[in-house]
Amino acid sequence: MMNLEEIRTYCLSKAGTTESFPFDEVTLVFKVKNKMFALLSLDEPHAISLKCNPEKAIELREKYPAILPGYHMNKMHWNTLLTDGSLSPKLVEEQINESYDLIVNSLPKKLKEELKNEIY
Repeated sequence: MMNLEEIRTYCLSKAGTTESFPFDEVTLVFKVKNKMFALLSLDEPHAISLKCNPEKAIELREKYPAILPGYHMNKMHWNTLLTDGSLSPKLVEEQINESYDLIVNSLPKKLKEELKNEIY
């Protein structure tokens, strides 16, 4: 199981990532180039909302009871993962990676280049 601090650290390890509280003091938002890729609820029940490929989102929801349609998000493109210990750290990391990659791939070429330059 990943705790909130481990999830936060993992999200912040992604290139160009920033964190802020744009909505309230209990929802930590992670962005890359000012586009959200993860929302971490610091309130109980702890959960993280992540962007996901629509077909895969449905598949994951059917397979794991702790993966739900995105809370307060577009339910076709976002999943909410409950951090109740039932999901493996590997699965949580894979979903964070996918969310991050989906956002990076949707960025305009100029921003992708900026991000690439930040990495090297």
